[in-house]
Amino acid sequence: MSEKKESSKVIRLAHGAGGILQEELIDFITKNIPFKNVNNGIGVKELDDGATIPLNNYDKEIVITADGHTIYPLFFPGGDLGILSICGTVNDLLMMGAEPLALTSMIIIEEGFGFNKLEKIIGSMNNMAKKANIAIIAGDTKVMPRGTLNEIVIATTGIGIKDKNITILDSNLKVGDQIIITGSIGDHGTALMASREGLNISTDLKSDISLLLEVYEEVKSEIKSNYIHAMKDPTRGGIAAALNDWAKKSYVSIWIDEEKVPVKKEVSAICDMLGLDPYNIACEGRALLAVDPNKAEIILNKIRKTNIGKDAQIIGEVKADNPKRVLLKTIVGGTRIVDMPLGEPIPRIC
Repeated sequence: MSEKKESSKVIRLAHGAGGILQEELIDFITKNIPFKNVNNGIGVKELDDGATIPLNNYDKEIVITADGHTIYPLFFPGGDLGILSICGTVNDLLMMGAEPLALTSMIIIEEGFGFNKLEKIIGSMNNMAKKANIAIIAGDTKVMPRGTLNEIVIATTGIGIKDKNITILDSNLKVGDQIIITGSIGDHGTALMASREGLNISTDLKSDISLLLEVYEEVKSEIKSNYIHAMKDPTRGGIAAALNDWAKKSYVSIWIDEEKVPVKKEVSAICDMLGLDPYNIACEGRALLAVDPNKAEIILNKIRKTNIGKDAQIIGEVKADNPKRVLLKTIVGGTRIVDMPLGEPIPRIC
């Protein structure tokens, strides 16, 4: 009976959506990989934003990240698939404390896709790569028969480099660390949902999609001094997934102050209308940072100097009690648990 039940299991859309079900899928795919790291660097076991390859006899290590992009619609308020493919990859490198160097790009296109749309997407990729000062050095292109793919998919691999002594990991949070968010949450996923056919939601809300490079440049000295213990861009599953990931891997609790979390009125209104939680909604131009409490205000003020970080806030702190939990101190004075979402409630947002 159990064998029959196991053989009937299928992949659901939610398995790719950044929550509990995606963890289940990733475990299924990776559990029997024979070699999960190189030179004792960060690898599949850690499930961070990227992997590292420490270079023997050098004080540097290579950082690598891989990302697939299946967004719908391809052109959305504030961006498009091309912009997303560069920002998502570069931001993952930055969140590992690495200087971005190069990326590869694999483009899979459905037969019948218009060259006019492809031109716009490739143009966006090139413009954003130039802005990020990152080279596109290799790639592949495939065309699938009509009906076997929904328009176009782009998969990228990012390559960066960092000092070996920089320790930025999901498992590196310390008791007392202050949690910083660089801007309002949920803008990306909510803007996409509002722009999809059939919902008839009128709003000026745009995706927050952007490179986190200027934030990285402002806090680079604190990164090198290891005053920043963890960084993460809260994409699929939003800040709820990212914070739960940190709490679980670092065996700590994270306490968030609801009053301090920046949420735009449009995001709150649309989420209320659709029964969604902004904490579970993806961002594409925000960073979470766990920082040394003695440097928190300094780091916050540096982030606020940037265009994308002007609304940054300290939203919480790390504690030892109730490990592996994220707890929210509500506006009305109560406390509730912020659970790891089952999956991103809005499919195909990145």
